[in-house]
Amino acid sequence: MGSDGRDDAETAEPDDGGYVHRPSGEPPRQAETSEAFGREGWVLVGMIVLGFLVIPIAILLLPAAQDLVRSLGLTLRAAYLALPLVPAFLLGAVAVWSALRSRRS
Repeated sequence: MGSDGRDDAETAEPDDGGYVHRPSGEPPRQAETSEAFGREGWVLVGMIVLGFLVIPIAILLLPAAQDLVRSLGLTLRAAYLALPLVPAFLLGAVAVWSALRSRRS
């Protein structure tokens, strides 16, 4: 308590280190963008089509392709587990590839 009966925390001024924000008045700049989709965009679209269309259709057709699955040395259960991993690994590889390319440029 201070001498006037108030808490010191109530009377203390904020300790901001003397910082005062003074905007410069100029508007913020927007990052430059390109309208071109590019090769990276098409690779990503291909991976999405593979992951959301091709692999689910292949999973639905697995019971009809049991002979093909057996010829690859897989059981039907193993094929159901392994097939969704294909787009997962490919999407991960595309993400790493895209990150490395954007870092280079």
